[in-house]
Amino acid sequence: MNSLATTARSATAELLEEAVHKSSRFTLAGLHERTFTRAFRDLVYPQIWEDPLVDLEALAIGPDCRVVTIASGGCNMMSYLVADPARITAVDLNSAHVALGRLKLAAARHLDDHGEFYRLFAGADDAGNLATYARLRPHLDHMTQAYWEGRDRRGRQRIEMLAQGLTRFGLLGRFIAALHVGARLLGADPRAMLATKSRQEQREVYLRTLAPLFQRRLVRWLLDSPLSLIGLGIPPAQYRALAGDGAGGMAAVVEARLARLACDFDLKDNYFAWQAFGRGYAPVGEGAVPPYLEARNFVAVKARVQRVDVRLVSLAEHLARQPDRSVDRYVLLDAQDWMTDEDLTVLWREMTRTARRGARVIFRTAAEPTLLPGRVPNAILDCWDYRREHALELHARDRSAIYGGFHLYVLRDERS
Repeated sequence: MNSLATTARSATAELLEEAVHKSSRFTLAGLHERTFTRAFRDLVYPQIWEDPLVDLEALAIGPDCRVVTIASGGCNMMSYLVADPARITAVDLNSAHVALGRLKLAAARHLDDHGEFYRLFAGADDAGNLATYARLRPHLDHMTQAYWEGRDRRGRQRIEMLAQGLTRFGLLGRFIAALHVGARLLGADPRAMLATKSRQEQREVYLRTLAPLFQRRLVRWLLDSPLSLIGLGIPPAQYRALAGDGAGGMAAVVEARLARLACDFDLKDNYFAWQAFGRGYAPVGEGAVPPYLEARNFVAVKARVQRVDVRLVSLAEHLARQPDRSVDRYVLLDAQDWMTDEDLTVLWREMTRTARRGARVIFRTAAEPTLLPGRVPNAILDCWDYRREHALELHARDRSAIYGGFHLYVLRDERS
């Protein structure tokens, strides 16, 4: 089993290096890229940070839809099942994300109690999750078993994450924990946000406690480094796009995004804010959770889970293996922020070839504008209609609040 884990890690390293390494190792940019890929080889996102409600409205999934999505933490691929698609294929460069996605599929398929399913992925400090894993183990492929029963860099068996609260782990979970420690050392407690009772009170508490942190010289200095946001899964290329989004440097950008997360949505309806300020989900019945974790959706998710497949492969490589006009919906997350012009052209050529009539593509960007014009040939982009106004409306409702832009493209009917 150790050899399987080693093989999976090697495959992850190779895929990540191909996707991220664009600069010489002897340059500062190259050093930043290689630092990122080393950090990204294990679990990064225990929870995906794209709002599935926004996705579902943009995608308009029907019962004949075949969806291809980047897996990440697996929350959204599971939540799309609520819309009753014909098929979902989730791909990822990270074998840890693949192992998490496959565990979620096995749990939905083989657990009959919603409470047990919920505790496995949303509960905290529940040793009973180890017994749940033991019951699921015979239904897991060997690579997934090797990941969860292997050990992390500290020598701890990874299934311990399930007993201690999965969302607190991974690169993102540890980064949020470090931010909490840093904020408290500077005199602010992010958890104060969770005691608020209204949007007005949210804004008052944010302005009093968290906003002043961004005026601290130390905070601004730390944020000036491309390595500062690696814990959010942001590679150097995406950092550069994010830093160029406005005046005031990275501190101003991050402060604006955090203010939106803290103030623009009612906290009881925003599980992303609970993750940021509370390092977990709200107590059961007191706040929102991803659709796949809602009790009312459990039966539907369970009945449809066999329609999902999770694969360790890049999106472009997967699409290259698919027949012409075989896919209806594409979910790219923010992966294009990592890509060169050549990468973007290959990806959009494959999507255009494989797209069926009425196909839709959604993605997010660190900066506000779509990044495609001038980088993907017009002969390809002209096959697609950019639904800018609708995308702007959806971006305004995206509860994750961390992205600069949400984008929706729809295949033109006149494509030959």
